Amino acid sequence: MSVTVGPKGKRGAEFPPVARSLIRALAPVNVWMFRRFGRRMRVQGRPLLLLTTRGAKTGLPRRTTLGWFTDDRPGSWIVVGSNGGAAAHPAWVINLVRQKIVELAPRYGKYTEQTDRVIPVIRLVRT
Repeated sequence: MSVTVGPKGKRGAEFPPVARSLIRALAPVNVWMFRRFGRRMRVQGRPLLLLTTRGAKTGLPRRTTLGWFTDDRPGSWIVVGSNGGAAAHPAWVINLVRQKIVELAPRYGKYTEQTDRVIPVIRLVRT
């Protein structure tokens, strides 16, 4: 698997510090909800998957829920590393680029207007 990303952008959407803290605190709740309700969970009408990467520095498992798209290939998913249009790439993208180890359980248009970085779109294929 080959994954590359461009440099961090110089501008982009930014969550207020309180919202960032809340998002970090609730991330484990999202994972629990996905495990509990699975296929019934949706974001912007899209199904979710549970992505597990290895931390770029620690090598420890990191889990996040993501919306995904199909590319009509069995065992294949397309995910978007938008990070809400922020200047920085999401941590899961950096982890994927550095470790190239991933496990998974199976609406971004305006984000490209909010940042000057190229937002990575990644196809995940079962091996």
